[in-house]
Amino acid sequence: MASKQYVLTTEGLEKLETELDYLKSEKRQEIAEKIKEARGQGDLSENSEYDEAKNEQAQVEGRIAELENILKNAQVLDQDDIDTKEVSIGCIVKVKNTALKKDMEFEICGSAESDPALGRISDESPVGRALLGKKVNNKVVIETPAGEMTLKILSITRK
Repeated sequence: MASKQYVLTTEGLEKLETELDYLKSEKRQEIAEKIKEARGQGDLSENSEYDEAKNEQAQVEGRIAELENILKNAQVLDQDDIDTKEVSIGCIVKVKNTALKKDMEFEICGSAESDPALGRISDESPVGRALLGKKVNNKVVIETPAGEMTLKILSITRK
């Protein structure tokens, strides 16, 4: 089975590498200390600190495995290669919600870097998927739980 390809910006790659380094070096040590202290308290069967530390360890190890997989299968975008004639990953798209008469701006990114609160939407999200391949002045109709939303593309730029 082929591994999923993760599209990352240079900035996103650096951020994930930094997080992985932190988890492997500092966070693992921190959790090992917590487990050591909890073991020193005696009976582990009723030791909530030990259980909590072991759960935290499992979460951190899971995140480390996830980050290693993403980095192993990363395709890094070169900002100079991003074509602004149509919407693609790495573009910044300014749109107008035609019903609300409101302008919005989205950065289209891979799923590993998405953060809707910061306007970074995944190419796999309904809005991101609908915008991909479209050009300035195109109108895009997107099905949302609240009904249809129409966006008009005002501009396509890159960082």
